[in-house]
Amino acid sequence: MDIVIDEFEAITKDAERVQRETLRRILEDNTSAEYLQNLGLNGRTDLESFKALVPPVTHKDLEPFIMRIIDGEASSILTGQPIKTVSLSSGTTGGKPKFIPFNDELYETAMQINLISSAFRDREFPIKKGKALSFLYSSKQFKTKGGLTAGTFSTNVMRHEKTKSMVKQMEWCSPKEVIFGPDFQQSLYCHLLCGLIFSEEVQLVSSAFAHSIVQAFRTFEQVWQELCTDIREGVLINRVTVPSIRTAMSKLLKPNPELANLIEHKCKGLNNWYGLIPELFPNTKYIHGIMTGSMEPYVTKLKHYAGDLPLLTGDYTASEGCIASNVNPNLLPELATYAVLPHSGYFEFIPLSESQQHNGGSTLPRVDPQPVGLTQVKIGEEYEIMITNAAGLYRYKLGDVVKVMGFHNSTPELKFIRRSCLLLTINIDKNTEIDLQVAVAAAAKLIASDKLEVVDYTSHVDVSSEPGHYVIFWEINGEASAELLSECCNCMDKSFLDAGYTTSRRTNGIGPLELCVLRRGTFQKIQDHMLGFGATAFQYKTPRCIGPRHRAVLQILSENVMKSYLSAAY
Repeated sequence: MDIVIDEFEAITKDAERVQRETLRRILEDNTSAEYLQNLGLNGRTDLESFKALVPPVTHKDLEPFIMRIIDGEASSILTGQPIKTVSLSSGTTGGKPKFIPFNDELYETAMQINLISSAFRDREFPIKKGKALSFLYSSKQFKTKGGLTAGTFSTNVMRHEKTKSMVKQMEWCSPKEVIFGPDFQQSLYCHLLCGLIFSEEVQLVSSAFAHSIVQAFRTFEQVWQELCTDIREGVLINRVTVPSIRTAMSKLLKPNPELANLIEHKCKGLNNWYGLIPELFPNTKYIHGIMTGSMEPYVTKLKHYAGDLPLLTGDYTASEGCIASNVNPNLLPELATYAVLPHSGYFEFIPLSESQQHNGGSTLPRVDPQPVGLTQVKIGEEYEIMITNAAGLYRYKLGDVVKVMGFHNSTPELKFIRRSCLLLTINIDKNTEIDLQVAVAAAAKLIASDKLEVVDYTSHVDVSSEPGHYVIFWEINGEASAELLSECCNCMDKSFLDAGYTTSRRTNGIGPLELCVLRRGTFQKIQDHMLGFGATAFQYKTPRCIGPRHRAVLQILSENVMKSYLSAAY
């Protein structure tokens, strides 16, 4: 592992040279691509020609080219070599998954970033001869109209031939039949069961996202007695029906009344499930998964389950490629930064000044800022990221806003701030995912005194009547009084501090905020719906704003509203 860290230190000390070499290699490999030829690049690989001739783009700009690939056109459209595999984004932002080209170069980058972050973690938290309770889920791949293999990015990585050859070497609690199982709920149940069987050997609890870990142990609260019965009797519960999973689990599951009694004793002795994870798995060193960005709302509950165990956030990756590694694992999740890998793609950063982020109502003409290179970013400034990767994305806007917190050698360390798209806006109001998160967190403190918590939340802009208004959907873990929920509604309304929102509320340009309290299990229904449309549990993220493209999700929400409250006059 020292060799991996030494190599990372070397490339980050000369990040500018590595970036230019990375761009040169990408352009050289794809010089025959129709897209680059049409732009007049004509085989040039220098940075100056690239920036002068290739425009910044969004997915919408490249979609016609990608769809030709999806339909099976064999020519070199975006890349020199034909694309044979495509990834699907999670679909939680735009309402439906996007197709994104995937190739072996992106796979290798994913392996590299995992190797680097693992080396830094192992240096601080060494794991020897232990197992990982990893809540891994791999959805199925399918064939597109043109015969390409399609799946989520994580699925394409996990089902890659090289990964398959590594599966037997990995010390996971769960057999591959559970990881690659076709039913999410059955796989989740068996992950928990496998973890309990190997409870003394577990040294790491992980998943791709904090949400998946929290979801797993919320499920444990409901099914722990059934798990104990399975262990006591050595027979798998009838709810698991997939033959391959049952066969694999039968090889692990033997009658063990002593272990079942121990687990039962531990569960009965816990106070509101605090410290559940170290209680069940006493040799666990840390908990690992992405805990920043849209995962931040789950960190509080994860800390509750973790007790005193360290929480280590995962790397900064996207369906479009791997971007940055967590090389400071000792930092708390809320302070986490990511060091950009200068050889994983060519990166540019669009400066976002305060005026550019909040210029609603301005009469001044908009001036688009010029992107800067990886080593030209400034500490304390916010930027939107553009990536050029080896799979046919050139100057592609990821839609992520990051803040530069410092440098690791000459490569920047980034803090993920938010998605660049606005979530909630009716007229001149501009509220982002962070603004929504702050408002919900402020109101959630009001119910915490009653030992209640917000299980999950989302939002919607209702313009079906005048004036339009914000709707916030909550699922909470118990019963709260109407007076308390009404107070929460008022609190959220007052917590949106955007000038456009507060002004519009005062002038009745935006109506009272509406808080809708949902039946328990509503967000599980939403997840099940999204998984049915090709998303995978491994990279699932709750959509924080339900727009026009989420009609089915909005219907699920509407059908499960138990109570609703409107905020008071502003």
